[in-house]
Formats: sequence, C-alpha cells, structure tokens
Amino acid sequence: MSKKITLLLAFIGMIGLTGCTTEEYYVQGDTYDQDTISEVFEFYGVDFLPNDYSVYLEFPHAIYTSDMVLVYRLAGVGPEGNEWKLLPETHYFPDGTLDYGYRNDFTQYSAIVDLYGYDLSTLPNAFKLNQMFRVVVIPAFVNKKQTNPVDVNDYNAVVKAYHIEESKIQKIKM
Repeated sequence: MSKKITLLLAFIGMIGLTGCTTEEYYVQGDTYDQDTISEVFEFYGVDFLPNDYSVYLEFPHAIYTSDMVLVYRLAGVGPEGNEWKLLPETHYFPDGTLDYGYRNDFTQYSAIVDLYGYDLSTLPNAFKLNQMFRVVVIPAFVNKKQTNPVDVNDYNAVVKAYHIEESKIQKIKM
C-alpha cells in the first residue's frame, strides 16, 4: 500500500513540475529585456489636402491589437534637436477659440491623422504640407510592467524608456 501512495505522490509531483515555467532575461547594458520590441514608423512628406484634411498612415506590418500606439508630429527643430508633439495637438487663437489641431485614431494596420479647425483653407501651408509623423508602437504588457510611469508627452523620454534606437526607425515616404 505504501508503494502505491509513494508512486501516486511521485506522479502528482511530476505533473506539478511540468506546469512550472521560467522567464528568460537578456541583459542589455544595465537593464533587463524580456525580448520586447518597441518600434517606430516615421512617415514623412505627409500632405493634408483640402478634400478632407485627413491622412492614412499604413504600417509596414500589422501590430497586435493590444499594443499602445503614440503618434507624434515634428513641430520644430531647435538647438536641442527635434521637437516632437504628441497628438492630439490643439492650437488656439489669442481669444481662446479653436484655430486648428491634429488628432489621430489607429487600428492594428494603420493610423489616421486628421487636421481640423476653424478655417483650414487660410491655415499656412507650413502646417498642412510636408509634415512628419512618428508612430511609436509599444507592446501593451511592457507598458503595464513599468514601475516608473513614462511621460508620453516627452518623445525623448519614451525613446529612452523603451530603448528605441534612432537607426532602427522605419522611414516611410508618403
């Protein structure tokens, strides 16, 4: 009888051990990466045309539906480098009424950026033509594991936090 109990306990122990998993960590500098890849698609030469002032930014490949997508617009170039603004981005007249703005929506295949505002036909072409956008894709589970929240309004903080290399940004001409 004791041999049967020992055999039964051994069998249950083996089943329990097969359910165990291990996580693999890869050291990159002084941080740990769980094989997570954030990526950036840069769309340049983007023109908002009078038909509907909307542009369709097709991703080079589908992303997961759970991924977080951040869209930034190149708002200027200064002595400290490029100034990227997170969408939605809104600009107002001095009296506080809406002048114009950019907003976005996305699917796992693309992002759509809309230019909206008061009278877009009078908006200078510098805000409608030859625009540049960066779409940052961050796997959802990585964002949830962050112990220190990243200020997503700061493009440079996002790039640093998710170890995005400038040389790996995929550039797409529109």
